[in-house]
Amino acid sequence: AEYLAFPKTTDEVEQLVKVTRENEIPLTIIGNASNLIIRDGGIDGLVIILTELKEIKVEDNQVTADAGARIIDTAFAAAHNGLSGMEFAAGIPGSIGGGIFMNAGAYGGEMQVVQSVNVLTRAGEFKTYSNAEMNFSYRHSLVQENGDIVLSATFALKSGDKLEILDHMHYLNALRRYKQPLEYPSCGSVFKRPTGHFVGPMIIKAGLQGIQIAGAQDSMKHAGFIVNKGGATATDYLNLIHLIQKVIKEKFDIDLHTEVRIIGKEK
Repeated sequence: AEYLAFPKTTDEVEQLVKVTRENEIPLTIIGNASNLIIRDGGIDGLVIILTELKEIKVEDNQVTADAGARIIDTAFAAAHNGLSGMEFAAGIPGSIGGGIFMNAGAYGGEMQVVQSVNVLTRAGEFKTYSNAEMNFSYRHSLVQENGDIVLSATFALKSGDKLEILDHMHYLNALRRYKQPLEYPSCGSVFKRPTGHFVGPMIIKAGLQGIQIAGAQDSMKHAGFIVNKGGATATDYLNLIHLIQKVIKEKFDIDLHTEVRIIGKEK
C-alpha cells in the first residue's frame, strides 16, 4: 500500500475519506482480507483497514457489530446470548464489513440475515440501509455497486437454546475442518457457484485437482480452493485461476467467475 491507516473510530474514517476526496487520492477499504488477492504491484493511494473498529453489542434479540469485528466473534457473541440465526457464520474468517460487502455465506446461510447496515458514503454522508435496500443476492450487495463504506451492521435474531446453538456451530466448524484445506494459507473459496453446478466436482472431472503453478496449488482437499504451498505470489494465483477458467470453459462450456476479490495493480 502506498499509504495505510487503521482508524479506531468512525470519526477517523470520516476524516480519512474527506482527505482522500479533497486531494483526489485513490481509496481502498479492506476488512479482514480473507477473500482477497492483491496483485503484486500493490495498491496506489490510501488503504484503510477497519479491523480496529471491532465492538460487538448484544441487546435483547439484536446484535450490532462494527465493520472490523470478526464474523466468527459476532456469531459466537450471539450464541452465548442464546440467539439463533448466525450459526452458519461460525467459521467464516472475514470481518462484518467484508461479509456484508460480499454477502458471505456458508452451509445455507448468508449475511442477508442482517436487519440494517450503517455506512459512510464516499461523499462523506452517513446513511442507514434496511435489509431490502441492501439488494442482497448471491455474493452481492448494494455497497459493491455504490462504493459506500460499511461501518456497522445490526442483526435481528431469534431466541434459542444456547447449548443447542453452540453444538450446531461446533458441528459446522468440524465439518469445515474436515472439508476445507485450513492447514494451508489460501484466499478462501475462489469461484462463485454456477447455476446448477458445483465448482469442485467440475475441477476434479476436468483433471485439474492438484495442479500447481509455482507455489499456488489447486487444493487436494477441496478443489474449489487454491492454497499457498510456499512462496506463491498473486501472479501465481491469478495464472492458476485463469488456467482453471480456460479448461472448464473448453470442457463444459461454463464460465467460472471469481468470488475472491482481486484488487491492486500488476507489478
